[in-house]
Amino acid sequence: MQGLARTPFGGIPVGRVLIAAMATGFLALLAAAVAAGYAIRQENRHSDWVIHTYHVETVLIEARRLVEQKETARRGYMLAGTPAFLDSFERAHAALVPQIVELRRLTADNVHQRAPLAMVVRRLAELDAAQRATNELVRQGRGAEALRLFHADSGLLRMQKLRAVFDLMAREERRLLALRDAEQTASRHRFSIVAAVSILLFLLVSILSFLTVRRYTRDLQRSRVALADLNATLEEQVKERTADLALANEEIQRFAYIVSHDLRSPLVNVMGFTAELSAATGPLAELIDRAEAEAPHIVTEEARLAAREDLPEAIGFIRTSTAKMDRLINAILKLSREGRRVLAPEMIALDQLVEQITDSIRHVIDDRGVTVTIERPMPVVVSDRIALEQILSNLIENATKYRHPARAAEVHVSAQATPGRVIVAVRDNGRGIDPRDHQRVFDLFRRSGQQDQPGEGIGLAHVRALAYRLGGTISVESQLGEGATFFLSLPPTLAIESA
Repeated sequence: MQGLARTPFGGIPVGRVLIAAMATGFLALLAAAVAAGYAIRQENRHSDWVIHTYHVETVLIEARRLVEQKETARRGYMLAGTPAFLDSFERAHAALVPQIVELRRLTADNVHQRAPLAMVVRRLAELDAAQRATNELVRQGRGAEALRLFHADSGLLRMQKLRAVFDLMAREERRLLALRDAEQTASRHRFSIVAAVSILLFLLVSILSFLTVRRYTRDLQRSRVALADLNATLEEQVKERTADLALANEEIQRFAYIVSHDLRSPLVNVMGFTAELSAATGPLAELIDRAEAEAPHIVTEEARLAAREDLPEAIGFIRTSTAKMDRLINAILKLSREGRRVLAPEMIALDQLVEQITDSIRHVIDDRGVTVTIERPMPVVVSDRIALEQILSNLIENATKYRHPARAAEVHVSAQATPGRVIVAVRDNGRGIDPRDHQRVFDLFRRSGQQDQPGEGIGLAHVRALAYRLGGTISVESQLGEGATFFLSLPPTLAIESA
């Protein structure tokens, strides 16, 4: 027969539901990853074109500067006759030639720039010839004749025409830059949509898995109740229910594997693409810095904010969310594994165990300036050492973490034997817990008070689960601002039921 816990979805086994959900989520995330890769490639292509446009503008500005420098040197040489002006003229000319060659190379793919560039080359040759003629006259000591030739040749008109052509080429590059900026903005928008869809799909798969497990756990509990009702009268049905529960536990183990492997795989992909996008923000910011330094008028406020604030901030949010999801997956896996571990009772001296724990976290205690006292003697219990050590380590470290800002931190650990129980108390003088949250702090992923310490709300839930496995309970007494005391109640001897 099929048990209730195995068919929570209208007769469909939960394993099939989980596999179908995981497969659907993985395929959707794979498609989103492909789309993200395409968006990144488009972003890189647009960035290359923007850089190309900035390069053309830089060369244009440098070429124009060198032309102006040549003309200034020519005029200074005519007026003063100083050889230094002639040297400046030749240096500017030598630097101008490779700039024109580079400009020709950069604009070779733009048909709109070919005619203006040809006009620049022609007019530069004419201007250079006129400049060298006046320079030669001055060098020969015929300065007056050089001035007459300068006025007759109308050097000012030549420069104005060159400036007009340079302005025409610069306007063409600004037009291209506007188009490429628009394409780059659209590419960023598409990538943002892809990233948002990827995260949404990931969350939907996670929610579906959580709802499946919750429903599965609820049905499993109903199966246990039914088994208890039948225990007194029908041994055969008890055996059948026990077999069903064993199958259900196997389903839980398979689900833990799915969470640790299949669910983490698309998360790793999202992390990887986020890292690539983060690496691309550096060159983009450098490009904006260079543009601001060399041509600040072309950098819009939107581009500046997008490169320096919006994009890094969005990447930071994505990284924070994926890191948190990774920690939650690890926590679920840890709880699942702990629930399957076989307990091994042994005799434990509580005072020695507490001392070992405090020694192992001594660096944390000293860094936080906490005084820890251990009240001796303490009883001896027979229990599972690993589980008990995890419980007390968590309680003691929490007691050192949530300090009160107005007083030095102190932690006191004590234990006493009562009829049938051993009570371990961990007391601190920290900031305390609101009484309304005394039960909430033991729930999975739930925290209380100001969230100024790292954590995901897993530690105390783990403590409670371990305490239950040891046959004990955990509780807290606290008031805000007055510290907190956690009480661990254990049986003196852990009883392991035989199979």
